[in-house]
Amino acid sequence: MESPSSAASRVDFYGFLDRMRRPAAAGLFRSIKSFLASLSLDEPSAEDDGARVQAFYAAMEAAFREHPLWANATHQEIDHALEGLEKYIMTKLFDRTFAASPEDAAVDAEVSERIGLLQRFVRPQHLDIPKVLHNEASWLLAVKELQKINSFKSPRDKLLCVMSCCQVINNLLLNVSMSNDRTPSGADEFLPILIYITIKANPPHLHSNLKFVQLFRRETKLVSEVEYYLTNLISAKMFIVNVDGRSLSMEENEFQMHMETAKLGTQIFAASLSSPQGSATSTRGLQKQTDTEV
Repeated sequence: MESPSSAASRVDFYGFLDRMRRPAAAGLFRSIKSFLASLSLDEPSAEDDGARVQAFYAAMEAAFREHPLWANATHQEIDHALEGLEKYIMTKLFDRTFAASPEDAAVDAEVSERIGLLQRFVRPQHLDIPKVLHNEASWLLAVKELQKINSFKSPRDKLLCVMSCCQVINNLLLNVSMSNDRTPSGADEFLPILIYITIKANPPHLHSNLKFVQLFRRETKLVSEVEYYLTNLISAKMFIVNVDGRSLSMEENEFQMHMETAKLGTQIFAASLSSPQGSATSTRGLQKQTDTEV
């Protein structure tokens, strides 16, 4: 799976910038600047902005195909140009389009807080993950891939982090099925592991990252394997938002007790940070907990 920081990704972007600097591209560059300026005249609206950006992608694809700079260009070369365009304009529009509304910020905070509580007591058995699929090395790698999502500003780069995380899980399932002569059960085993990875990772702005990718990644790219993995992460988020005792194979009163205990633990931890001595002790305790739970 390609990394957001891979050579191929850089070639797409810098190749696009190189062509845009050529005198022959002056008209195209004016169109891009004009689009960005026109968008800035209106109040931010994620859905409206998403529709306008998607329409602009389509218009620029047609413009690229008819432009002398892309004369006789292959489909792949046009695709590379569009990838560069997406990264360029979405980097420019990032502050306007990512987690920009109070509503999205509130949902992000609620999801992150809920995951923080679930981290304290949810274990693989609560999600009915078979022991044969317990692989801490693979899980840790998947966690780290998902946590990279906030290091990038373009929809494609964020989506590549999701893809990398999901492919680690998929590879684990395939390896276990081959080594144990068992039939892979698809989403029945994939989704529970992804939910557990999402809880362990607790990537900030999970809601906004998913919304950003859905609205601003080129629609023609949200298909097949990409669509499957993105849909599963959206499902994982919804599971977390709506989780209850039944979801975790436990009685509801037991679930509520765990949640209240987790809230108390979070409050005690936050209070301990108010003193330097408490902060040092809490940090060591948190590190020990992290080492033993991942």
